[in-house]
Amino acid sequence: MNIILYLINLVQQLFAQNQYLINFICKYLPVKQMVHDDSRSPKYQKLKVDELPVIKQRYKQDWQFLLKYYEWKYHKVIKPVSRRSGKNTVPEGTVCPICGAPEIYIYDNNGGKGQYQCKVCGNTFLNSNCDYERMHFCCPYCGHTLIAVKNRKFFRIHKCVNPECQYYLRNLKKVNKEDLNSKFKYKLHYIYREFCIDFFEMNLDSLPKNASSLNFTKNNSYIMSLCLTMHVNLQLSLRKTAMAMKDLYGITISHTQVANYCRTAAVVVKPFVDNYPYEKSNKFTADETYIKVRGVKSFVWFVMDTVSRSILGYVASENRTVAPCIHVMRMAFKGWSQLPENFKFIADGYSAYPLAAIQFFERFGEKFKFAITQVIGLTNDDAVSTIYRPYKEMIERLNETFKATYRPTTGYENIDGANYSLSLWVAYYNFLRPHKAFKYHVLNYVRELDEAENMPAKWQMLIYLGQQKILELQNQRIE
Repeated sequence: MNIILYLINLVQQLFAQNQYLINFICKYLPVKQMVHDDSRSPKYQKLKVDELPVIKQRYKQDWQFLLKYYEWKYHKVIKPVSRRSGKNTVPEGTVCPICGAPEIYIYDNNGGKGQYQCKVCGNTFLNSNCDYERMHFCCPYCGHTLIAVKNRKFFRIHKCVNPECQYYLRNLKKVNKEDLNSKFKYKLHYIYREFCIDFFEMNLDSLPKNASSLNFTKNNSYIMSLCLTMHVNLQLSLRKTAMAMKDLYGITISHTQVANYCRTAAVVVKPFVDNYPYEKSNKFTADETYIKVRGVKSFVWFVMDTVSRSILGYVASENRTVAPCIHVMRMAFKGWSQLPENFKFIADGYSAYPLAAIQFFERFGEKFKFAITQVIGLTNDDAVSTIYRPYKEMIERLNETFKATYRPTTGYENIDGANYSLSLWVAYYNFLRPHKAFKYHVLNYVRELDEAENMPAKWQMLIYLGQQKILELQNQRIE
């Protein structure tokens, strides 16, 4: 009886304690955590991509018409600029590039530093020979015209320099008082990146360089498929592959010839892998990882379907810019005229992914409008990370699987060699490799490959399917 009373008393104490904790959480901690917004800390503002600016159109004007219109409407005449002390700081022959007003209607707008203002149309310009821009970008928060401050390889950076912009003032309040003297370290102003090249002009079906023939003079296709099995499937280096061929089969072959076989197979197999009709879901995940090319850090990009686990986009690049990011996204979206409903694209906090999403929206409109779900950090500090962390870990596991095959190479000689090796590995991963998550079956079933007796025969069949796909693409171009 005493034990029952003790347990009842203990339950009541635990209930009271739980009630206190629930009240504390509801009062001081938000139950529904905010979606991760790196604007909460200005230190991470550089990882944030701002919304699109307001684009305004400007048209050429006639200064003589403007003079007559002003006189008709206001019954006043616009007089020429009255120079102070008769000193003219405007160079002779200066003409307004917008309305064509002559020198007598031009102000020196900043004390001889090169900026001028037209008294007729009111526009400012640097010199009369500057390029006339019909469109200009405006800040979506204050309406101030953006200033081009930097030129990069693929884009131009436009910045809002208005000190009264609410976006700037809001971010300035978040800077600690002791850091106000070094506020230049933070991204406080609104910034827009205007890309100067078209990332969608490149043909994804173009064949890589150094495509060689499959006419064998010394060995045959079976020897080639044996080399592919050892190098790609068994993760042997080129020299160890040549050594294994000598020790196991008595076939003398150099590691250079093994590399030629792999390059030729990659050229032939890649069109089949890239144009295969994958079953795609509405959730993709992407990430990039590091490799070495002649000792210099380079990058490999992956886009993966979270349901089928197939690699839909892949590329090796020398830089970590928006261009390779858009390239792998185009490969992943291949065959789609529009995105499916409730589409999710999960990536890390790198700003290249939101910038690439903006480029798809500007190019294709609402059909390819999507937001990047960013999983930031290694711990679940927000609601987004808690929900989408498994998808991020999925692509991180893929990176580790690729790195296991990359390490025996100790780096690549050039970026083309990295792409050849990557193409072979993706072909193996998508069509030949058994996966534990799918009960040790391949990710994508191909009937012709299933009929092959062993792995070298499957590589021969995969090369044959690649040749057929190349002929099909060539016929489509002719038609």
